[in-house]
Amino acid sequence: MQPSAAPFDERLTAPRSWWFIAFGVGIACALMLLPLGVLPMIGGLAGGTAAAAVAVSSYGSARIRVVSGALVAGDARIPLSALGDAEALDGEEARAWRSYKADARAFMVLRSYIPTAVRVKVTDPADPTPYVYLSTREPQALVAALAAVSAPDRPTV
Repeated sequence: MQPSAAPFDERLTAPRSWWFIAFGVGIACALMLLPLGVLPMIGGLAGGTAAAAVAVSSYGSARIRVVSGALVAGDARIPLSALGDAEALDGEEARAWRSYKADARAFMVLRSYIPTAVRVKVTDPADPTPYVYLSTREPQALVAALAAVSAPDRPTV
């Protein structure tokens, strides 16, 4: 493994079905412009599909990485020294933590189309955030990466 390689790197891409929906939005735009003629209809198909595809792509561009002593989740970069234990959540437990067990102060990178997640406690006393909730398709791998990278920094009790 190269020293600069990330022990964990995942892109939370949107499901394939969303791309079909983006094309359906383009068809809807084309049908709305059909009374104006064929050329506006083709423009509506191209423009509507492109706009919907950009929206799907940007929503699915969120990444979760463990690199250089930090957890990078979406736009946040959290030092591993500010994090505690990580817990892999199965589908049912993940659903509970993003609904009735959720804390409004928590930082979440939530994608509803990903059923599993990881919850990482925040141990920094200056930070009011109780935990970080991260939707991930590979919760065990993320927990293992966090444990492997932060193990040397943790004090032994």
